[in-house]
Order: sequence, then C-alpha cells, then structure tokens
Amino acid sequence: MTSTQPRSGPAMEASRASTIDMKLEAVVIPVSDVDRAKRFYGGLGWRLDADFAVGDRFRVVQFTPPGSPCSIHFGTGITSAAPGSAKVLYLIVSDIDAARAELVARGVEASEVYHRAGPGQPSLSGRHPEGRSYSSFASFSDPDGNGWLLQEITQRLPGRVDAHDTTFTSYAELAAALRRAAAAHGEHEKRTGGQRDENWPDWYAEYMVAEQAGKPLPT
Repeated sequence: MTSTQPRSGPAMEASRASTIDMKLEAVVIPVSDVDRAKRFYGGLGWRLDADFAVGDRFRVVQFTPPGSPCSIHFGTGITSAAPGSAKVLYLIVSDIDAARAELVARGVEASEVYHRAGPGQPSLSGRHPEGRSYSSFASFSDPDGNGWLLQEITQRLPGRVDAHDTTFTSYAELAAALRRAAAAHGEHEKRTGGQRDENWPDWYAEYMVAEQAGKPLPT
C-alpha cells in the first residue's frame, strides 16, 4: 500500500497477461492468548466472521476490518510464527485523524498522527500539511505486539486501481469522497465565475472516478 512506483519488465508483462483473479483473502496473526486477542479485535469494531475449534489442538478465529475485502485469522494450531511477530500491517483509511480518534475512543493506545515529506524522509508531527495521499500515518499494536499501521490514501497512484472500476467499501469512505468532491467543486465554481453548475452530479462523478483511479482530476 506504499507509494513505491510500479515495476516494469517481464514480471509486470506476465501479470498484465494473467486472466485469473487472485484475491488476498486472509492474513494470519500470531497470538499467545486467543480469547484475549478476540476481545481486542472485537473491541475495535471489526466483524467477527468465525470462531470454531476441532478438539484442543486447533481453533481459528476470523475478523474483518470495516470495509476491508481481506480478513485476519488467529487461533491455535494455525501458525508456528512467534506471537507478536507480525509487523507493519497496513490499514488504509480515507481520514487519518478520524480513524485515530475512533481507535482512541475504543481504548486503543494509538500513536499520534505523523507524516513524511517523501519516501525515506524523517517523520514529522501531524497530518501532511497538503493532505498528500500516502503520506500520513498512525500506528498501534495488539496485546501481543503485532503492529498495525494506518495510512491515509485519498487518491491512488496511476495503475493502482482499474480505471473502469470505482468502488466504495463503506458508507464512511463514500461520504469522505463526496466531501472531497464537494470542496473541489466549490473551487471549480469560483473559477467559472461563481455560477451554479447544473451539471454538478456529472462533475462529482468524474472527480470521484478520477481520484480513485489516479487519473488527472477535473478543474
């Protein structure tokens, strides 16, 4: 989910030629106490999808973060990794301040929001001053020390999203996109003499599709 530019070459050409969808379904999180982890992730407001056991040696619990197509698994007998060894697990959000505030309201010890001016640059306090996509972060850990990183993304880099697909996985994500489109449209109307734009629904749609696909935004 970072802003590293796409690679080119034979591997990239092969991926473009692929016709088989491969969707990341679940990530395994190593924990030492299954019930404690279940309380923690349930307390985040994540959806509990499954909790089943086979005897005393196998148990799997599945949670899904709000709006995420990918879930997490933890339990007994599903991984030999050391508890707490999962690090830098990205959670993409459209509003970093609101996401952190919700975590804190749920009793999570989350870091302060910070940003980076560019790749490899030192961290600076607060959200990126220009609201640059991919540049604002906050972090937290579960009781075992598995580390999660919130990253604010509002506009994808070109090639990261199919230009023909525009999807919003939650009410909050759609609402945030509409607010950004409304603010941009307000500036558009100022530039056109302050007249009401009767075609604002089309402008909003064009803006939201372009933003998600990483294409040039309308002005």
